[in-house]
Amino acid sequence: MLKLLSNLKKTFWSVIIIVILLCIQAAADLALPDYTSRIVDIGIQAGGIENAVPEVISKENMDLILMLSENDEKITDNYTLLGSTPNEHEEKIIKKYLGKDYKVEANELYILNDIDEDEIEKLSSVLAVPLLEVTTIKNEEFAYMPEEQRKSVLEQFTEQINNMQDSIKEQAAISSVKQVYTELGVDTEKLQNDYILLSGVEMLGVALVIMISAVSIMLLSSRVAGRLGKTLREKVFSKVLKFSNEELNEFSTASLITRSTNDIQQIQQMITMLFRVVVYAPIIGIGGFVKVLTNSDNSMAWIIGVAILGILFVVGTLFIIAMPKFKKLQELTDKLNLVSREILTGLPVIRAFNKEKREEARFEKANKDLMKTNMFVNRAMSMMMPTLMFIMNSMMLLVIWVGGQGVDQGLLQVGDMMAFIQYMMQIVMAFLMISMTSIMLPRATVSANRINEVLDKEPSIKDKKETKKFDQNKKGLVEFKNVSFRYPDADTEILEDINFTAEPGKTTAIIGSTGSGKSTIVNLLPRFYDVTVGELLIDGVNVKDVPQKDLRDIIGFVPQKGILFSGTIESNIKYSDENMSDENMINAAQIAQATEFIEAKENKYKDAIAQGGTNVSGGQKQRLSIARAIAKDPEIFVFDDSFSALDFKTDAILREELSKKTKDKTVIIVAQRISTILNADQIIVLEDGKVVGIGTHEELMKNNENYREIALSQLSEEELTSNFKENKKAGKGE
Repeated sequence: MLKLLSNLKKTFWSVIIIVILLCIQAAADLALPDYTSRIVDIGIQAGGIENAVPEVISKENMDLILMLSENDEKITDNYTLLGSTPNEHEEKIIKKYLGKDYKVEANELYILNDIDEDEIEKLSSVLAVPLLEVTTIKNEEFAYMPEEQRKSVLEQFTEQINNMQDSIKEQAAISSVKQVYTELGVDTEKLQNDYILLSGVEMLGVALVIMISAVSIMLLSSRVAGRLGKTLREKVFSKVLKFSNEELNEFSTASLITRSTNDIQQIQQMITMLFRVVVYAPIIGIGGFVKVLTNSDNSMAWIIGVAILGILFVVGTLFIIAMPKFKKLQELTDKLNLVSREILTGLPVIRAFNKEKREEARFEKANKDLMKTNMFVNRAMSMMMPTLMFIMNSMMLLVIWVGGQGVDQGLLQVGDMMAFIQYMMQIVMAFLMISMTSIMLPRATVSANRINEVLDKEPSIKDKKETKKFDQNKKGLVEFKNVSFRYPDADTEILEDINFTAEPGKTTAIIGSTGSGKSTIVNLLPRFYDVTVGELLIDGVNVKDVPQKDLRDIIGFVPQKGILFSGTIESNIKYSDENMSDENMINAAQIAQATEFIEAKENKYKDAIAQGGTNVSGGQKQRLSIARAIAKDPEIFVFDDSFSALDFKTDAILREELSKKTKDKTVIIVAQRISTILNADQIIVLEDGKVVGIGTHEELMKNNENYREIALSQLSEEELTSNFKENKKAGKGE
C-alpha cells in the first residue's frame, strides 16, 4: 500500500492543503463542546457571569469581603476604588454594567483592574468563599438570628463551602456576584442575553468553518484519489503493453482487466477515507480525551475507556473473520470476468452446439460463489455498525446516569455533563472512523498487492542497455541459426535446431501438420517470445541486440486471427501511421482485395468498425488485416496463415497483386493450404518442431515424403502439376 501511495507526489500540495484543513476542522470540532458548556453553565445557569470575580462592586460589599477574607492584600491589589475622574478602562467597565448615563460618585465603587485570565482565575478562588458568606450575612433570616446562632450558622456554612469542589464552589459564588450586580442596579437580564447571543454567533462561526473545511476536504480528497487512480491505470496499462506473451499468459486477460478497474477503484475509495482517518481521527480522539481530562470533571473518563475497549473488541473480531475473505473476493471477481469473457467471445460456438444451459450453469456457479463470499463479508460488515452504535448509545446512557447523579449531588455542572457527552461522541466517532477504514483496508491492501504484482513484474523480453543498429547491407535478411525454443514451464522443446535463411525479394513458406511449430517460428521474429537456444538474426543483427521498436518497425505482421480495433476502416488500415496519405491507404486496400466490399458500404473508408471487428465477416477482417500490413510498407512481411478465410479465387488474385508489391521485400508465409505456397522460392517443412525438408515445390514432391503426403491430402497429383505449371507460366512469385 505504501508503495502505491508514493504516487501521491503529483498531488503533493493538494495533500498538504487537505492536512491543514483537517487540522482546522478538528480544532473547530473540539471547540464546539466548550461553547455548549459555556452557554448552559454560564449563559443560562450563571446569567452570563463567567467567574466569581465581580468587575464592579460597591464599597459596602467590598468592605464585607475584606472583613471575611484572609487574603485582603491579594484582593486590594487587583481592585481600584473609583475616584471622581475614571480612566479609560474604568469608563469601559461602568458603561458595560451601569450604562453610559451613570453618574460617577467618588469612593463608592471598586473597579477590577485590567488583569489577565490567569490572575482572574486565581482571584476567583480567593473571592468565592467570602462572596458566599457575604450573601449569607445579607440574608434577611440571617439578620434576625441571635449573634451566637449567626456565628454558628456562618461557621457551618463556611465548612460546607470548603468541602465543595472548586468548580461547584465558584459556580455558587457566581450567584453571589449576580446579587452584587443587582444591588448596583445592573441589568442582569441584558447581561445574560448579550452573553448567550455572542456565544451563539461564535458557535455558528465555528460551525461555518467546519462546513467549509469539510466540503473543501471532500473535494480535494476526491481529486487526489481520482488523480491517483488515473496514474495507477496509466502505469498498469503502460506496464502491460511491455509484457511479452509469457507475462500475459501468467496473469490472464480477465485478471488484468480486474486489476486495472476494480482493484484500482478499491484504492481510490480507500484514499478518499484515508486522510480523514490518518489526520482527523487521531486529532479528534486524542484531543477529545485531553479535553475531557483537563477542561471538565474527569470522574467519568473511565466510561470512554470502556467504550474504546468495546469498539476495539468488535472491530478486531470482525477483522479476523472477514480478512481471509477479501482476497478470495478479488479472485472470484477475476473468475467471473474470465467466465463472462469466454462465454461472450464464444457465443456463436455455444449456440451452434446448443450448450447455452451448460454455460449458464457455469456462469451461475461463478456468480453464486462470488455472491456467497460477498454476502458473508457484507453480513459481517453489516453487524459492525449496529453493534458500534449500540456501544456508543449504551455509553451515552451510562454518562447521563452517572452524570445525573453527579449533578444531583452538586459535584458536576449540567454544562460539563453535556460537554462530556459531546466529547465522548467525538472520541467514539473517531474510533468508528478508524474501524470503518480498518475494514476497508484489508480489501484495499489485497488490491494494492495485486496492482503491485503487475507493476513489479519485469518483462522477460526487454531491450538491452547498449543496443545495435541494423546492417543496411543485409536489409531484409532473416537467419535462423540452430534455434530452439520452449515455452515457460514446458518440459520439452517446441522448436529444435531450426536452420534456414529468408532472403529479400524471395518468398519463404512454412508448412506442416497442426502443432508442428509454424506459428511459434513467426512469433519469434517480432520477439513475442525469445529463442531459448541459438540465434535469430534480422538484417545481420541478433534480434536481442536491437530495440524492440526498431525491430517491429521493419516487420509487417499479419496474425493468424485477424484483429481489428473499434473505429473506422480508415483508422484500421492507417494504424501504423495515422498521417498516411489516402492514396497509400487505397492502394493497400486494392492489393488486399478489400476495395470491393469497402466501396459497397455507405460511408466507404469512413464506415465504422465495431469492437473486435464483429460487424465484418472473417474474410473481410482478414483482408483488412493484410491491407494494414501492406500500408505499413515494411522490409519483412510475415503472414501467419492469413489467407485461410479467403476463397481460392480471392487468394490467388491477392497473392498475384502482393507479389508486385513485395519484389524487393522478404516474405514469410505460414500456410495450411498447399495452393497458397506452390510457387514459393523456398518451402520449410516442419514436423514435431523440427525441419524435415527445405526446397521448392518440385524438389519436395520428389524428395520429401512429409510434404508429399500433405500436398496429396489436399490436391490430386494432376491438380498439383496443373496448378504449378499455370502459376509458373503466369509468372507468379508465390
